[in-house]
Amino acid sequence: MNTLATPHNLAPGVLEGKPELLPTRDGFGKGLVEAAEANKNIVALCADLAESTRIHWFKEKFPDRYVEIGVAEQNLATVAAGMAAAGKIPFIASYAAFSPGRNYEQIRTTIALNNHPVKIVGSHAGVSVGPDGATHQMLEDIALMRALPRMTVLSPCDSTEARKATLAAAAYRGPVYIRLAREKTAIVTATDAPFEIGKASLVLEARDPEIGIIATGPLLYQALRAAVERQDDVAISVLNLSTIKPLDDRAILDLASRVKGIVTVEEHQIAGGMGSAVAECLAAHHPLPIEFVGMHDRFGESGEPDELIARFKLDAKGIGEAIDRLLKRT
Repeated sequence: MNTLATPHNLAPGVLEGKPELLPTRDGFGKGLVEAAEANKNIVALCADLAESTRIHWFKEKFPDRYVEIGVAEQNLATVAAGMAAAGKIPFIASYAAFSPGRNYEQIRTTIALNNHPVKIVGSHAGVSVGPDGATHQMLEDIALMRALPRMTVLSPCDSTEARKATLAAAAYRGPVYIRLAREKTAIVTATDAPFEIGKASLVLEARDPEIGIIATGPLLYQALRAAVERQDDVAISVLNLSTIKPLDDRAILDLASRVKGIVTVEEHQIAGGMGSAVAECLAAHHPLPIEFVGMHDRFGESGEPDELIARFKLDAKGIGEAIDRLLKRT
C-alpha cells in the first residue's frame, strides 16, 4: 500500500503518511463487544462463520448471549426478528453474498416490514474478497438494502470507522445494514474523528475545487490517493459517504454547488449503488456531470484483491482516469 502524501488540505481526523492496515470486519468485532458490555440486551447470531466475520470475539466474551444458527441464513434473519420482538437488539453476521444475498425475503418481511432493530452485518463484500471469486464477491447488497423502507445502510471506510458504526448501530432505532470487507485496508480516520449515522464528512477540501469525489467504504483511501496525486493540476475535494441511507443530501449538495462535476467511487455495481443514490439527489436538486467508478454491469472473478481492484479500475489510477473523463465534459 502506498503512502498517502501530505497535502495542506486534509481534514482534521484524517491520518497522514503510511497507513496501518486492518480489515473493517475487525472494527465491527471490537465494536460489538464494546456495545454489548454497555447494553445487556445486545445478542449476536451467526451462520457458521463466526471467526470469518469476527463475531467470535462476542461469542468468547458472552457465550450465553450468542446463538449459532448454522448454515441457514433464512433462519438467521427470522430468529433474530423474533428476539427483537422480545426486546433484544440482535446483530446477525454472515458473508454479504449470503446475508442479504440468500435471505433477502426474510429480511424484508420479518425485519424491515416490522421495523425490528436487527443489525445485519454483511462481511466479505466487494471484489476484494479475492480468490473466492464471483460467487462470494457480493456487489449488489447496497442496491438491495437501500431499497427497503426503514432500512439504514452503513458502509464504513476503515476498521476505526467500522467500530464507531457498530456502536452507533447498536444505539440506533430500527434495522441497520453494515457493509464490511474481508481484506486488510488502510486506516485513514483517527480514533477521535466524529461519526454520526446520516452524516457525511469532507476528508479533503480544496480551496476552489473543480472536481468533487464522493467515496464509500475502503475505496475512500484510493479516492484520497487519486486526489492527492492530482493536487498540482486540478483542485479536488473528497467526501466520505459512510452512510448511504439516510443520505446526507446537504453535504452532497454543498459539495456539488462548488464544483464542475462529481466522481462517485464504490466497490459495488453502478446500478442501484451509492452512485445511484447520489445521482438521484443531484438530479432532483442540482444536476451536473457525474462519472461513476464501480462495477459496470458485470460479476467479479478470482484473483488477488489488489489485482482485482486495479483490473476493474477501482484504484487511484482508475479514479484518475474518471477525473480526466469528467474534466473533458466540463
